[in-house]
Amino acid sequence: MEQDFGKVAVLMGGASGEREVSLISGNGVLAALKSQGVDAHAFDPASEPLDALRAFQRVFIALHGGYGENGAIQGALEIMGIPYTGPGVMASGIGMDKFRTKLLWQAVGLPVPEYAMLDDDSKFDAVEERLGLPLFVKPSREGSSIGVFMVTERGKLKSAYESARQHGDLIMAEKGVMGGEYTVAILGDEALPIVKIEPATAFYDYEAKYLRDDTRYICPADLPPEKAAAIQAGAKKAFDAVGATGWGRVDFLMDEAGRHYFLEINTSPGMTSHSLVPMSARQTGLSFEALCMKILAGARCG
Repeated sequence: MEQDFGKVAVLMGGASGEREVSLISGNGVLAALKSQGVDAHAFDPASEPLDALRAFQRVFIALHGGYGENGAIQGALEIMGIPYTGPGVMASGIGMDKFRTKLLWQAVGLPVPEYAMLDDDSKFDAVEERLGLPLFVKPSREGSSIGVFMVTERGKLKSAYESARQHGDLIMAEKGVMGGEYTVAILGDEALPIVKIEPATAFYDYEAKYLRDDTRYICPADLPPEKAAAIQAGAKKAFDAVGATGWGRVDFLMDEAGRHYFLEINTSPGMTSHSLVPMSARQTGLSFEALCMKILAGARCG
């Protein structure tokens, strides 16, 4: 495998709010690639100059959030001509922006939860009235549920907005869709089996994603086959709509009537022990090591 891929950098860490999770993902990927004979090395762009990547023939991006997932690092690799894993510059930039992702998905006819963009002059009571409770307030350009607040009482939207505002300048209020949380992994041209997420917390927050051991996962999700197939097709359409390639994950919600709504796309999904893409891949017979190798084999530039 060393001959196939040459010297491989596994990008991990970085300077975003998801640094610690990225280090866990990256070290997991690094160990998997090494176990398969790949000449893989850890590379933290927070402490090493990007120009040092010119010594590598391929890059596996295990960065989450910030510059690792918004197209910036992808653009740098494009300029250096180094093949990298995951979606390119445009898809990464769009995918990191929940607001613009929703605009694209709405344009191609995909269902999304009702939402409103907030600023200091918003009529917060009117937004609460229109969206109903519960609702969620979130920064448009963060991941891993960082800065997400659930509003369950009238008159609390403004304070939730002010808290979320500490994590970014583009803030969204989103109608609570409370019939279930799910995700669909995309690998190449294939939508993998759907995962249903049952957090013990009020919603699938940072703690439930990475720290708790009582979050329950059901894969494949307990959905009728025809419903699952329709959602998988919709997830692939959502993936394609932002121009994504390689691999990623599309999250969706279900309401109490069984209607689904696409929530967001993750263009550099987690690869930790709690992560959803490896869980889904196992259902198709792909081990964690085989998944990492397949993702690396799909690395491209341009």
